[in-house]
Amino acid sequence: MKSVYRRPRAVRRPTGRDLPATTRMPAALMAEVEAWATANDVSRSSAIRRLLELGLTVRAKPKQLNAKRAKELAAKVIDNLADGAASADDRASRKSRLLKGPEEFRAARVDRPKAQR
Repeated sequence: MKSVYRRPRAVRRPTGRDLPATTRMPAALMAEVEAWATANDVSRSSAIRRLLELGLTVRAKPKQLNAKRAKELAAKVIDNLADGAASADDRASRKSRLLKGPEEFRAARVDRPKAQR
């Protein structure tokens, strides 16, 4: 009987102790990662790691939540200061006018979408 010596397959040596992760990216995003990597003089994998760390540490500003909360607080204060002798319709229209703000400044507000004409 003839013994056959099998040559071991080439196995890539582990470069670190962390588990590898694979992902798919659009070509445009990969080009941006490559540009960031060359600008910061790091490898592509290091660039992806650093960009992920940066993305996970940055907190998005909850603009809508803050605006909604501010409007609720303003409505409560307006209700407390409202004229009790005025009718309910008058109080509602005054409150609405105060919450919307002066007409002159409505176009300048950045927290509201532009009015469609």
